[in-house]
Amino acid sequence: MNVPYTETVTATAQITVETPERMRELGRALAALLSPGDLVLLSGELGAGKTTLTRGLGEGLDVRGAVTSPTFVIARVHPPLGDGPALVHVDAYRLNGGLDEMEDLDLDVSLPDSVIVVEWGDGKVEELSEDRLHVLIERAVGVEPAAGGEGDGAYDGDDVRHVTLTGVGARWASVDLTALEA
Repeated sequence: MNVPYTETVTATAQITVETPERMRELGRALAALLSPGDLVLLSGELGAGKTTLTRGLGEGLDVRGAVTSPTFVIARVHPPLGDGPALVHVDAYRLNGGLDEMEDLDLDVSLPDSVIVVEWGDGKVEELSEDRLHVLIERAVGVEPAAGGEGDGAYDGDDVRHVTLTGVGARWASVDLTALEA
């Protein structure tokens, strides 16, 4: 995760996640802290749990549609079922052009009214907002996910995830991310 030295980190938290269900719970809890206009950047190895976390965000935001990886469609919009914001879920893994390539998705138009979650967004979309949340999910590299895959069952002892949340900008100065550690 790259947070340029000129930016102000205003909130941090570190969380150990032992099961995929706990990753979804973390997403649901995080959703309660999010507001329209928030940009969330997810980083981590393949299979780390980025989409599982985003499923929890979708549940917490009460949006329509199953939250699945948007790898092949690049972006999916999940409209709210109630009064909350839409969830725009982007997978920037195959995008190499940075913000120029991302501009084709019109994320800047969606940002004020939505929560935008960008998997693999580090180094590509930071210019969308001075205020954003970086979420780094670390897992042991080379360890296969436990039986049942990323979305089911428990992680084995070597496959526990370590999640670091870093709020950048004034938006996150008053947010207590450590509340998510409980």
